[in-house]
Amino acid sequence: MSVNLIEGSLTVCNVRRDFPEWHLGRSPYVFWGLDVDVPAVSAKVARAAAHLDSYLLDGYRRQPHVTLDICGFPCTQPTRGDEFSPAFLERQCSALRAANLSVFEIEVAGLSSFSSAPFLTVVDQGDHIAAVRRCLAVDGHTRLFGDYVPHVTVGLYGGAWPADEVAGLMASFSAATIVHCRVERISLLAYQPADIGGPLTCLADYVLASREMRWRAALF
Repeated sequence: MSVNLIEGSLTVCNVRRDFPEWHLGRSPYVFWGLDVDVPAVSAKVARAAAHLDSYLLDGYRRQPHVTLDICGFPCTQPTRGDEFSPAFLERQCSALRAANLSVFEIEVAGLSSFSSAPFLTVVDQGDHIAAVRRCLAVDGHTRLFGDYVPHVTVGLYGGAWPADEVAGLMASFSAATIVHCRVERISLLAYQPADIGGPLTCLADYVLASREMRWRAALF
């Protein structure tokens, strides 16, 4: 499976700097995702990153994951559109419990790309990810902008590279082995917004089998 979503003739050049105009000193930035940081996926991500090495921004340390939807910055009394309250999170958890979702499987497959980042494609034969995302859509709306494409990010482009050149390099990547991942939990993940491509912290897991939220760290 190949999905080339590079818009225009060049990739987006990412830069390593703080973005205070975005985070305004707030931290952490929180989102829902699937934790796929298992040896087989990690090895495949590392192999893809090595294949694209000279094209990527140095220092990407984010563990393999599939982003589902964004929460934003935690705040007991939100005043901005990119903030969320305990009540917002509880509505999402209640929707997950009510849906009574089952454990499911996804496949991590070939190498493709957005304009800003290469990624490994994710195949979900039973549309389970879509079902989870419907639970996370408070008032029927998700916070993740644009058309949703489930994926595992490999890194961030460190330059404005010719799109045709990058596409050719991706096509030469051997992806014969598809990694099957059993999804037993939906994770609430976070990162420090001042650290571009920095590591993720798992705040909590929603366990599909028991329908319970297991917290690892306080949020509010």
